[in-house]
Amino acid sequence: MKNKRKKNPKLTKGAPSAVVLSIVIHVGLFLLAGMLVVFTVTQQEEQKFEPPTVVERPKMKLRKPKVKVKKTSKPKPTTRIVTKMNKASMPEIQLPEMSGMGESLGSAIGGFDMMPELDEMTVFGGGNSIGNDFVGTFYDFKRSRSGSFISIDRTGFADKLGAFVKKGWKVSELARYYRSPKKLYATCFMVGPMPSALGPRAFGEDTGGWTWVVHYTGKLVYPEDIRIRFWGYGDDILLVRVNGKLVLNANWHKGGATSYISLIGGSSWRSTSSQDARFFYGNGTARVGDWIDLKAGVPLDMEVLLGEIPGGTFSSMLTVQVDGVEYPRTKQSGPLLPMFTTAEPSHELLDALYPTIFPGEVSLTNGPIFRDYMVPVTTNQVAEEVDEDPVKFTEEEIKIRTWTPSTGKPFEAEYVVVIAGKVVLKTAEGKTLRIPVAQFSEEDRTYVELINPPKFNLDFIKLSKNKPGRYEISPFMASSASPRVNDFTFGAKVKQRSAGEYNRKLTVEYFAIGKEVEGARYILLDRQSSSFVPQKENDRSHSFQGEVIEMIEYAYAGRFYGTRSDGNLIIITDERGQIIQYK
Repeated sequence: MKNKRKKNPKLTKGAPSAVVLSIVIHVGLFLLAGMLVVFTVTQQEEQKFEPPTVVERPKMKLRKPKVKVKKTSKPKPTTRIVTKMNKASMPEIQLPEMSGMGESLGSAIGGFDMMPELDEMTVFGGGNSIGNDFVGTFYDFKRSRSGSFISIDRTGFADKLGAFVKKGWKVSELARYYRSPKKLYATCFMVGPMPSALGPRAFGEDTGGWTWVVHYTGKLVYPEDIRIRFWGYGDDILLVRVNGKLVLNANWHKGGATSYISLIGGSSWRSTSSQDARFFYGNGTARVGDWIDLKAGVPLDMEVLLGEIPGGTFSSMLTVQVDGVEYPRTKQSGPLLPMFTTAEPSHELLDALYPTIFPGEVSLTNGPIFRDYMVPVTTNQVAEEVDEDPVKFTEEEIKIRTWTPSTGKPFEAEYVVVIAGKVVLKTAEGKTLRIPVAQFSEEDRTYVELINPPKFNLDFIKLSKNKPGRYEISPFMASSASPRVNDFTFGAKVKQRSAGEYNRKLTVEYFAIGKEVEGARYILLDRQSSSFVPQKENDRSHSFQGEVIEMIEYAYAGRFYGTRSDGNLIIITDERGQIIQYK
C-alpha cells in the first residue's frame, strides 16, 4: 500500500524561507552587537581627590619671654679706641651678680659696656653687613693686581685717581692695582685724624699707609621727603657722588690749584655756600656740598671715595645738614651737625669713633637715619632676657627639703654637711641623722654633689708679643712715627685643689678687660667659654685660649691713643648655671 503523507493545512508555501531569513537577521544582529562591543571605547569615571582626614594635633602653649629694658641716657663722650675685637664664642655677654665681689671692679667699670656679641669693628666699617650699609673695597696703588710692589709717586697717584673720577667712577680704571679680598660694611664715614697706616690694616693688609683708597657703594634713601646736603673734610681724599653726580669734593684743599681737591676732584665742582671752608673738622676745614632732594622711600645710588696720598695723618669726616633745621652752635659759631649714618651707631662703633673726634666739632648721635623705614627711638637701650624657669635651689629648699632613701619612706630634713661619705641631716624635731650618700635616690645624690663643688685654683693667661715695624714709614713722610703694635692672647687655666670626686660638667668663662692709654674708660677685649668635667684623665684641670688680639697705640697732637690690657674676670658655673667660684 502506497504510503501517502498528509499535508499540514497550517503550512504554506514559502515558510521554510522565512525561517532562514529570521535566523540570518538574528545572526546579523548578534554580529553587529559584537562589533559595537569591540569598537566602543569605555570612558572611565574621573577619579576625585579626597583629602585625608584632618588630624587634630596638640598645640604647644608658647610662653612669652619676659624682657627687662634698661633705659639709659645719651652715651657720654669717650676717648676709647677699638682696633680689632675677637668674636665671642657665646651668644650673650652678661656679667653675673656676685656677692662678696665688693666695689673694686664693679665701681671701676661703671662705663664698661657689655655687648651682646663681639665682632670686628673699625672706623672703616665692620665685617658683617646689616643690609642698609655701604660696601667698601680697598685699593693699594703701590701694588699691582697680583700684589707685587710697583713704583708710584704722589703726583702719579693723584693723576690715576683723578682719571678714575673724570671717567665716571668706573672701577675698571682701578683694575690694574691691588684690590683687597676683604670687604668692610660702613654705616657712616667719620674718621678723625689718625695714622694713615691704620687704613690698610682695617682691611687686613700689612702695607704702608700711603697711596691707597677705599671705594664705598650703597643707597641713599629716607622714609620721608627731605632736603639735605653733606658737609665734610678729607685728608687727603673725601668725594661723594649721588645718582651719578659729584655733590661734595672735600679733598685736601690747601695749596690752591695744585691741591688734591683740584687734581683728583676736578675743577668743575664749586661749593655755593658762604660757610664753605670756614669751620674746623679735625685737622682741616669742612667743605659744604650741594643740596639734594630725596623723595620718600626712593633710593639713589651713592658712592664715597676716601683715601691717603703721602701717608702720615689720615682723616675723613662726613656730616649731614637737613634744610630748615636749627642746629646747636659750635665754639666756632658753626652748626653742630650730626654724622651721616644709615643705622643707629652701636656701642662698638662709638667706641671706635670717639677717640679720633675733637669734642664739640661734630655730633655722633641725634641725626637722621638714612634708611627706608622709621623705627621708635630706642637708641642706647639694652634689652636683657630673663629666664622664667631658672634651675636653682632656693634658700628654703636648701634648709628643708624632702629626702627619698632607696629603702624607707620620704622624710623632710635640713641639709647640714657631708662627712666621710655620709649626709648629715637635721630633722624638724632637732634629731641628727647620718645616712650614707649611696642610700639616697639619684635626685638626692645629684643635689648633694651640686651643692658641694670642689675648689679650684684660677689663673688668667695673658701672652703678649710686640710687633715692631708692623707699619712701614712712608717714603714721603719720613718724620712720622709708626704706631706701636702688640699682639695679645688671653686664656684661663683652672685646677682642682680640693679632694673628692665631682662628675658634673663645669663651664669656665673669662673676660679680658682693657683700659684706655689716656682716659678712664674700659672695654671688653675678649671673652671665651669652655666646658669640662674634672677627672683623673685630665688631672682635674682645664685650660684654653682665645685668638690673637691686636692692640695699637699711637700719638697725635700731644695725646696718646689706644687700649692696654688692664684686668680680667674668671667665672666657673655648674650645669645649673650657678656660679660656684670666680676670681
